[in-house]
Amino acid sequence: MHSGHRERIKKKFIKYGADALEPHELLEMLLFYGIPRKDTNELAHRLIDSFGSLPQVFDAPMSSLLKVNGIGESCAILIKLISKLSRVYAEKNYKINNKRLTKTQIEQMILNKFIGRIKEHVVLALFDAKRNLVFCDVIAQGSFGATNFHIRDIIELALKFSATKAIIAHNHPSGIALPSREDIETTIEIKNALKLVDVRLVDHIIVADDDYVSIADSELGKQIL
Repeated sequence: MHSGHRERIKKKFIKYGADALEPHELLEMLLFYGIPRKDTNELAHRLIDSFGSLPQVFDAPMSSLLKVNGIGESCAILIKLISKLSRVYAEKNYKINNKRLTKTQIEQMILNKFIGRIKEHVVLALFDAKRNLVFCDVIAQGSFGATNFHIRDIIELALKFSATKAIIAHNHPSGIALPSREDIETTIEIKNALKLVDVRLVDHIIVADDDYVSIADSELGKQIL
């Protein structure tokens, strides 16, 4: 019975694509390859009910997945691979032929860095005098305003790449894409520190799930940038 059900799901996917499958069916099919001989339909429903949605299942901590009855280490690793592979795919597949990017391209490139991040990360993008992108990567993990966040690292990178402009970004994994008072204070600190080495902070982007806020595009940007 389970074998016949699996074949029907697979054929549906092959014939109509992923859009034809319900979220639980997509998860069920993924679990086929972690649990070869058991019905995964009930487990797929249980995972979505436990975490709220399919993306939240993929973003759930490994320790939380292992607490779900029926999920072993191999299955948990398989589930965790999805968001990691999605981020790598998005980053590698986002082709940029010209390093002088549009605002939309810059924002999309930065957003790709946060796919599947369940902890707070900080991303830095640097540009040279010709507005060419010279650096874009994660530079820190942890609270944006925490003591482990070193402004000196930003300065060193800006000098290393002879940057003239910078964009900072960080995420609120379980919050909303609005700057906190601590975010604003740290933004001002970074702006003032970069100014000492003739680098202009042009934006601070805050990401939360599928939403983001550009401080430069907000009324707040006129006051602090």
